[in-house]
Amino acid sequence: MKKIVVFTGAGVSADSGLATFRDADGLWANYRIEDVCTPEALARNRALVVEFYNKRRKELLSAQPNAAHAAIAALERTFDVEVVTQNVDDLHERAGSSRVTHLHGELTKLRSERDPELIVPAEGWEQPLDARASDGSLLRPHIVFFGEAVPEFDRATRIAASADIMIVVGTSLAVYPAASLVRYARAGVPIYIVDPGNPDTAAIRNPLTHIKARAAVGMPELAARLEAEAAR
Repeated sequence: MKKIVVFTGAGVSADSGLATFRDADGLWANYRIEDVCTPEALARNRALVVEFYNKRRKELLSAQPNAAHAAIAALERTFDVEVVTQNVDDLHERAGSSRVTHLHGELTKLRSERDPELIVPAEGWEQPLDARASDGSLLRPHIVFFGEAVPEFDRATRIAASADIMIVVGTSLAVYPAASLVRYARAGVPIYIVDPGNPDTAAIRNPLTHIKARAAVGMPELAARLEAEAAR
């Protein structure tokens, strides 16, 4: 059974109504990264940071997986599939993907400010400002802030290196270190990109196919093609 590694970004959830970060009308058009997504911001204005992620969590709870998430999950009927995502939503899991690695954290979880390994589920969408972990420290969103290490990156590189086929969906390939995952694919492994824009593919030396469509359209088409080829 061939191994497919699917690497996803914000574009895969855009058709579920979740705002992307870098588009003209995206989240960063209304917020400064420095104000809501850095350790310094949390220390300086905890209330604003918690409020920002409470809003993201509330939006997520009303969103549903779209056709792209469903197509990725359905690939497991034919292939050995692992998903590596930059997204902090849980739409891959809700669509049925059984192995998902979150590079940048998860909205549905909180963690201790003192111990990054002490992670707990978020109850509902609203994190109380004074909520505390079992170690007595304040809880914070389980999100990798700008300037922080990406603890799952080494695991993600091993997953990428195990691919027989790599699919990149809905990412600009502009956020590092995540964007460098495509470089870990073995020589000769085909890489398929599903994105209506022009992601930065300059570093890709593998056979490359670019499907210029939004994820909810292009991903089902690609999944059908790969399944048909596997059945031959």
